[in-house]
Amino acid sequence: MSIKDVITLECIEVNLKSTTKNEVIDELIELLYKAGKLNNKEKYKQAILERESKGSTGMEEGIAIPHGKTDAVNTPTIAIGISKNGIDYESLDGKPSQLFFMIAAPENANDTHIELLSKITTLVLDEDITNKLLNSSTKEDVINILLSNIEESDVSNSSSIEDNNSSSYYDVLAVTACPTGIAHTYMSADALNKKAKEMGIKIKVETNGSTGVKNELTDEEIKNANGIIVAADKNVEMNRFDGKNVEIVGVKEAIKNPEKLINNAINKTAPIYKANSTSSSFSKREKRGLYKHLMSGVSNMLPFVVGGGILIAFSFMFGINASNPEDPSFNMFAKLLSDIGGGNAFFLMVPVMAGFIGMSIADRPGFAPAMIGGLISLNNGGGFLGGLVGGFLGGYIVVLLKKLFSKLPSNFEGLKPVLIFPLFGIFFTGAIMYLFIVEPIAFINNGLNEFLKNLGTGNLILLGTVLGAMMATDMGGPINKAAFTFGIAAIAAGEFAPHAAVMAGGMVPPLGIALATTIFRNKFTQDEKDAGKTCYVMGLSFITEGVIPFAAADPIRIIPSCMIGSAISGALSMAFHIELRAPHGGIFVFPIVNNPLLYLVAILVGAIITAMIVGLTKKNIN
Repeated sequence: MSIKDVITLECIEVNLKSTTKNEVIDELIELLYKAGKLNNKEKYKQAILERESKGSTGMEEGIAIPHGKTDAVNTPTIAIGISKNGIDYESLDGKPSQLFFMIAAPENANDTHIELLSKITTLVLDEDITNKLLNSSTKEDVINILLSNIEESDVSNSSSIEDNNSSSYYDVLAVTACPTGIAHTYMSADALNKKAKEMGIKIKVETNGSTGVKNELTDEEIKNANGIIVAADKNVEMNRFDGKNVEIVGVKEAIKNPEKLINNAINKTAPIYKANSTSSSFSKREKRGLYKHLMSGVSNMLPFVVGGGILIAFSFMFGINASNPEDPSFNMFAKLLSDIGGGNAFFLMVPVMAGFIGMSIADRPGFAPAMIGGLISLNNGGGFLGGLVGGFLGGYIVVLLKKLFSKLPSNFEGLKPVLIFPLFGIFFTGAIMYLFIVEPIAFINNGLNEFLKNLGTGNLILLGTVLGAMMATDMGGPINKAAFTFGIAAIAAGEFAPHAAVMAGGMVPPLGIALATTIFRNKFTQDEKDAGKTCYVMGLSFITEGVIPFAAADPIRIIPSCMIGSAISGALSMAFHIELRAPHGGIFVFPIVNNPLLYLVAILVGAIITAMIVGLTKKNIN
């Protein structure tokens, strides 16, 4: 693939019509789609918005580089747009953006594709080139400017310099990494390499891009370097820098101030990095906070919950007790489904959640102690809540152990991860769980169970209202996940009504938006109407995230409309005393609901209300 394949006339617009961030995203996506570079506009847009949610891709000096990597892209391409008046793209310096590079990378893009795309975008680091592009009046001018400033031979070395140098000595070492590993990873590497060359500083930059780690730093190089720069917006391996001066910044800082970072590294002004400490100089992982650790556990638990839960639901289709050999309705296949889903997958969900919480806190050594903590909770009445405690307990115990054993002679380093941390981590986690945690947590669980059983109808309806509204508040975000987690905990406690309200509340937003795009067609663009068809499938499948593109484009109308519809649906589910034993599945698990017809009514009423509010509040499309 050559540069001419990546930059084509049909993917360039020298006079953008957009005036907002969302509009320019849509306009550039439309260029790519019409040129046959995309097979699914909405899926690619979702990838773009997901990247933007992690931090705006608006740079300084009027430049923005939105990008996404997904199988919705047919071929690696860059769409280029120029806005004469500028567009507010939430840039670093707060100024309007005028030059837009939208990178479209296929899911299976290889090293050459990614580096080629990234090399082209790094041209904007040159102010002369940027000015020439902004002054371009034709598409041909844009292509000629880019082609005259980049050579095919440059691509293989786009992420680093001196890759083949056998020397183990560098003045400065650096690591760059951004969430998608497409643009900013390589732009920051280029900025550091270029500035170091100007300063006469010998540097080596490791890139953690979407195709993996390139130009990896060796132990010998780390040992000999004056200082380390870590410019990263995602987790990178940090323990290797123990005892070195390490400057930890966001990836944009390396693009903006490479000289300052290099000088700090040379002069050793950065803090001394202590591996696995809890100080402010620790890696991005330790900066994420309790919620991030929790979400790490929940997200890794979900495949067990979804897969196992639906298998359990299928077993119920043969009869609620069809998996019990002592029951007259016994069915061998139902028992097989129940054994796989409930006896194994569902059984593992609490220990797996706890294990990944521990791993998020303390890296790999935290996994085993935390998982044991979760298993102890599961086997002794602590349930889901005890698993949370066990996960955090195991992770932080390992963090403490790493600190306590940090002074051991270097020849004991190999024993730490295979003997010291597992042995003491599992022992102390298990002992504390058995002696102090499990019994009180079991008591709390039993109390919660009784509380739910004794709730009056009015209180149940209020609970359903709150849970339903939470599911529609942030479409798969922390509030949504908190409601979903509560529903799972209720199932684990033997109460099946709360999760029915949760699933109803999660199905309403996409179904409501789908209905709105069908009924009020003059309120939506053609792209939105096409996406609305997809929302039918997502809503029926209990995938609330299908609403994200609509919510991002019009949050003031869409989010409240969805919250109201979901709250009503959750309340009706509780009022109808609906019970759901499966944690996921949408319409596919309706056969095991105690009253499928009333449950369908509850969801349809919420979806219709959402659709009507959206239709009445949105303006007609001109």
